[in-house]
Amino acid sequence: MKIKTVIKAFALLSISSSAFASVVVNQAVTEDEVLAAQHGWCQALVDISTTYTENGHEAAKTLAQEVIDGAYAYQMGTVLFKPTLTVNPQTFRTTPEGALSYFVGGDETYPQDTGFALKNWTKCEIENAGVFITGNSASTMGKVHFTDGEGNQTSVDKTWKFVKDDAGAMRIALHHSSLEYTEE
Repeated sequence: MKIKTVIKAFALLSISSSAFASVVVNQAVTEDEVLAAQHGWCQALVDISTTYTENGHEAAKTLAQEVIDGAYAYQMGTVLFKPTLTVNPQTFRTTPEGALSYFVGGDETYPQDTGFALKNWTKCEIENAGVFITGNSASTMGKVHFTDGEGNQTSVDKTWKFVKDDAGAMRIALHHSSLEYTEE
């Protein structure tokens, strides 16, 4: 009798467990993911610069396209991208083509772009003033310091908003960058 009761209980438990078993996808963003995305962006910028120096413009352009496709949220919609060294009427780069031109130049649609990623960057460091995480997105604000091959450092003020795509990959949905204010 006890064996039948145990078997019935196990059967009921199995049925009820499978009825409630479902895949739960947690799209919540963690600080480690944000920091990894920032570090990845910095490394990608240095990699594009190195690729340009070692293998030329076409190789750098190919890599930059891969970086944009993998890091930015253009496949999800409009990305709010305001690069550091852009001027009106092409200040904002809401398309992947505009972003690519900013990073590697060579697009006659954006004649003032010289390729920010082609400036012989050898080092890129993030200095966050703050990270604000809410659910499936995170915003950061702080400084990014770029070092070139001669050891010269350029610092910019940078704000990013990261979101997760349907596959759970971190994507940049907002990227605002500007040179530091200097009183002159």
